[in-house]
Amino acid sequence: ATTSAFAPTVGFGVGRQNQCRFQSAVADAPTETSVGTGTEIRNIAVIAHVDHGKTTLVDALIRQSGVFRDEQQQNEAGERVMDSEDQERERGITILAKNLAVMYNGVKMNILDTPGHADFGGEVERVLNMADGVLLVVDSVEGPKPQTRFVLDKALQKGMKALVVVNKIDRPSARPEYVVDKVFDLFCELGASDEQTDFRVVYASGLNGIAGHEPDTLKEDMSPLFDAILEAIDGPTIEKEEPEALQALVSNIDFDNFKGKMGIARISNGSVKAGQPVALVHPDKEKKTGRLGGLFVFDNLGKKEVEEAHAGEIVMFAGLPDVEIGDTLVTNENSGANAAEPLPPIAVEQPTVRMTIGVNKSPLAGREGKFLTSRMIRDRLFKELDRNVALQVRETESADRYEVSGRGQLHLTVLIETMRREGFEMEVGPPSVIYIENEETGKMEEPWESVEIRAPEEYMGSCVDILNQRKGELQDMGLEEGEGMSIVKYLVRNKQQFLQPQLATLVLLT
Repeated sequence: ATTSAFAPTVGFGVGRQNQCRFQSAVADAPTETSVGTGTEIRNIAVIAHVDHGKTTLVDALIRQSGVFRDEQQQNEAGERVMDSEDQERERGITILAKNLAVMYNGVKMNILDTPGHADFGGEVERVLNMADGVLLVVDSVEGPKPQTRFVLDKALQKGMKALVVVNKIDRPSARPEYVVDKVFDLFCELGASDEQTDFRVVYASGLNGIAGHEPDTLKEDMSPLFDAILEAIDGPTIEKEEPEALQALVSNIDFDNFKGKMGIARISNGSVKAGQPVALVHPDKEKKTGRLGGLFVFDNLGKKEVEEAHAGEIVMFAGLPDVEIGDTLVTNENSGANAAEPLPPIAVEQPTVRMTIGVNKSPLAGREGKFLTSRMIRDRLFKELDRNVALQVRETESADRYEVSGRGQLHLTVLIETMRREGFEMEVGPPSVIYIENEETGKMEEPWESVEIRAPEEYMGSCVDILNQRKGELQDMGLEEGEGMSIVKYLVRNKQQFLQPQLATLVLLT
């Protein structure tokens, strides 16, 4: 497991300060007249460290909530329904945060499945703006890990309550009491309030679709988890319901072949109707006006068109081609005379790694891709910024080369592979770390990686040798109970990964 932070060149720091494409898997449903009145709502983000079973757990919730009409449709959907991208299925990780909505006992649950890898932390930061609470999924053996700390810290800072799910409880070496104690310690270390530390715990196995309130008394379905969500996670807090009080922070952008560019936002106050005059406002940008061409809410794995939506609901809207992430949707009735103020824009952590992408000038240029020119590459990179808020792109002194900065090697690798599959041919420069100047101390700082490796004892010597060659700082070493695995924790300068491929492999795979 890895995480990173900017730390002074002399000395080191701990912790990683590390978007969100919403996709439909079923056909759009017919139009309804109104959503949000008379229906309770829970907006929940599922957060965890990589490979702790978030997507598998969400998969079990989907299958047991009546999303699929029969077993045949369920089998056609396959495993890990939410990991619908090709690279997600190939790599076995979640890359893009996704949205779905299910009904349980008359309550609509907007569930947001998020990535667990630190390189895609920007997805989590953005999704949390649409949630009222979180499901913190923790492995029953490993306990809290670096990315667990990062995502939980972001949720606690927003004042959210967490429902802790000890997942993979069916593992032979499960140690639920130890894991719950470690989670409680993590809450205390992050400065959680008394109300937040009094968290509810549910034990589950997402793979088997079972859950319970005690580790040794599990029901044969996920109903204990559904019930706990209703009891432990509060509904949306709404200050104003008047239509002129409309405030909806745009947290994502989607594209439709017929409707064009679409914004995705959670309505914080007021209500909105299809066809009404609205405006997009931002504290640092000019006001953009228009009229809603379509209004949708999420329904199961797809979306349905509605005429009206109210505070607390997550909506998708069309008709505003200039919409950007961070804009606030407000009313423009009477030229916006009574419109609300913009909400604070989305803030994400800064990138740590950069590389250059440009026109292929090798002797083999032009033999593979369809899109070869500098203009095509430039347009594609800047278009990526519409969705990928953790990415930064800037032009260089060379007219055919662009500097791309991201959260880590995997973050940039996924972008490059996506472009390659789209038909782009390009030349990629070597990665390098980003140094920044601390405004308080005036010292230059660089990113560090917190590396945790679990391996059989006979292989641990080789792992330690590689980390020592890269001048890593040993933080902890020990044996794990139950499975007989050895654990070492190191702090390593991010740039050391680029000097020796073996370490980069260790960092990305553990």
